[in-house]
Amino acid sequence: MLTQETLLKFLKRRSAISVATLEREAGLPKNTLSGVLSGTRNLSEKHLTALFPIVTQYGFSNEAFEKARVISIINHKGGVGKTTTTAYLGEALANKGFKVLLIDIDPQGSLSEVLNIRVGQTQVFHSLLNLEVPLAIQPVQENLDIAPSDIELSSAEKELSNKIGGELRLKVAISKISKNYDFILIDCPPSLNILTVTAMQASNSCLITTLPEQLAYKGLVVLLERIAEVRALLNPSLELDGIVFTMVKGNSIHREYKELIRQQFSNLKVFDTEIKHLIDFQKAMIDHLTISAFNKNSEAATSYENLGEEYLLSLDKRS
Repeated sequence: MLTQETLLKFLKRRSAISVATLEREAGLPKNTLSGVLSGTRNLSEKHLTALFPIVTQYGFSNEAFEKARVISIINHKGGVGKTTTTAYLGEALANKGFKVLLIDIDPQGSLSEVLNIRVGQTQVFHSLLNLEVPLAIQPVQENLDIAPSDIELSSAEKELSNKIGGELRLKVAISKISKNYDFILIDCPPSLNILTVTAMQASNSCLITTLPEQLAYKGLVVLLERIAEVRALLNPSLELDGIVFTMVKGNSIHREYKELIRQQFSNLKVFDTEIKHLIDFQKAMIDHLTISAFNKNSEAATSYENLGEEYLLSLDKRS
């Protein structure tokens, strides 16, 4: 059943689809959907009934759009831009009007620290151990929330191994709040431990961040094998959204490995948008600001806005 809420999620996530075309094919008056998008008009049951078969042809399904798309930002190596990408890609999507939740599942708590979020009496760790404890969600800015963590999460690996359905517990916690968001981004630890597997089990897809360097290149093979194992054994619907180059420098080594990765993994999406090694990222983190709040006109902020646009377009092309 199509509702106005799920239709809005569909139209925002599939921004390349012409609303005028949808109106024409569904027999709706002109500017009906424009009014819905601007918040000045509500659709009748008749309108929704007429639209349902049309939007279905363009990739709509209740299952896909009633709940958030959950994305694990992963790499088993540290210092490859996972936390930066989780924070600032999340911010870029929020700036486009999407409701976004960030989940910090790295015991280092870097995501929470970067955004200057203090952990309260409960955190992600408690929701994993006790299914009755909801995720402790705090606001960051308009449309952007976070479920923070700190070093206490480090004991979760042993605890989860002893819990029934340990690898499913984050998925259960997310399922309770998923309908409140368009996107949920999970900042994973720099390892392929049970926390990362738990995140992938809870996700619709993974997004890999990597440096264009030799060690990172070799590690991609191992990482892709682990994703394939999770898909085969735990989460058959897990997708790989693609690979994002981060901390890119304008030297010959980075240029060489960017080209090598694109050639060797030509069957995967490698994003055109590259995140350069820019001092503004470090300055924003020191000031505990999102990159747009630090300087919305900077190259750093623009790069993540561009990545957000390219990411949404890639979802359009897959539908």
